[in-house]
Parts: sequence; structure tokens; C-alpha cells
Amino acid sequence: MKRWAIVVGMMLCLKTVPAFQMDDARTDLLRILDLQQAAWNRQDIEGFMAYYWKSDRFTFQSGANRLQGWSALLERYKTSYSGKNWGELNFTDLEVNVLGAGCAYVIGRYNLALKDTRREGLFTIIFKRFPEGWRIIHDQSS
Repeated sequence: MKRWAIVVGMMLCLKTVPAFQMDDARTDLLRILDLQQAAWNRQDIEGFMAYYWKSDRFTFQSGANRLQGWSALLERYKTSYSGKNWGELNFTDLEVNVLGAGCAYVIGRYNLALKDTRREGLFTIIFKRFPEGWRIIHDQSS
């Protein structure tokens, strides 16, 4: 009985988001990723980071590493990608999944073309809607 109540509750939660709001959220999130990609490609790290949750509770995971906090990710990017280490970023195969009125996740591929090499992989980012707009609260890149 308890499982049934949980399933019904989840279905009601998802049904309370009108289709037009889900479409608006998808449009907003894809626009954010476009803005991030453009900021990265003009070497504007602050513009790229503008859509990450500026909190010590933000998490970023890549490989066997986990960073906690917006500032830690900013420092990682500044250390790893500066000057000649900067590359051109491209996001592809994006899928937006709206979970509710204020929560969504996006999966996709990233491709970072550096001077002598290329880095590519998959990512899952979780967005939460705050009064100031959608922010990435978790980023898992591999």
C-alpha cells in the first residue's frame, strides 16, 4: 500500500506541471546552455559560471573527483583552463527532462577542442529554479 501511495504521489507531482510550463522550462534550460557555451568560447569564465548555484552546497563530480561549492569549481576552471589551455566548447545530444515546476535535469555530450587535443564526454546536470532563475545545483561530467 505504501509503494502505491508513493507512485501515485509522484504521478500527481508530475501532472501538476502544465505542458506549456514544461516547454518553457525546456526552452529556458537550452538557452542557458547556449549562453554557457558562448561564454566559454569567448573565454568568459564568470559568464560561464553565472548559471551555477553560487553556494557551498553546489556539487561537481568528474571521474573519481568531487568538488563541493561554487568557488571550488571556479578555481578548478581557472587553474585547468587558462591561456593556451582554453578550448572551444560544444554541447550536443541534449535531452531536457522536467521533473516538476522547479526541478529538471539535462543530459548531453560535451566536446572541448584544445590546441593539441580534444576532451569529450557525457554530462548530467541538475537544475533547480530559484527566485533569480534556473541554476545548476549539481554537475556530473565524465
